[in-house]
Amino acid sequence: MYEDKTLTCKDCGNEFVFTAGEQEFYAERGFQNEPQRCKACRDARKQATRAPNEMFTAVCAECGGEANIPFQPSDDRPVYCSDCFAKKRNS
Repeated sequence: MYEDKTLTCKDCGNEFVFTAGEQEFYAERGFQNEPQRCKACRDARKQATRAPNEMFTAVCAECGGEANIPFQPSDDRPVYCSDCFAKKRNS
């Protein structure tokens, strides 16, 4: 069976644990190589390659407040702020 391993991150040089569960996951997926970066450096690397989401401002159809949304609003569909959207989804 698998045992936890301590590895060194190639980006920051900090040690991190490659757990038995992670090793099993890698084996199930057929991955041959162990991870070379700690979770923080992997996450930072992923964020660096993603384009930031463009946010749009609209008026909430329910309360009239400001709604920040990740898509271009259109006139044919209502837009809701976070609070009103949550209320509608829960009811």
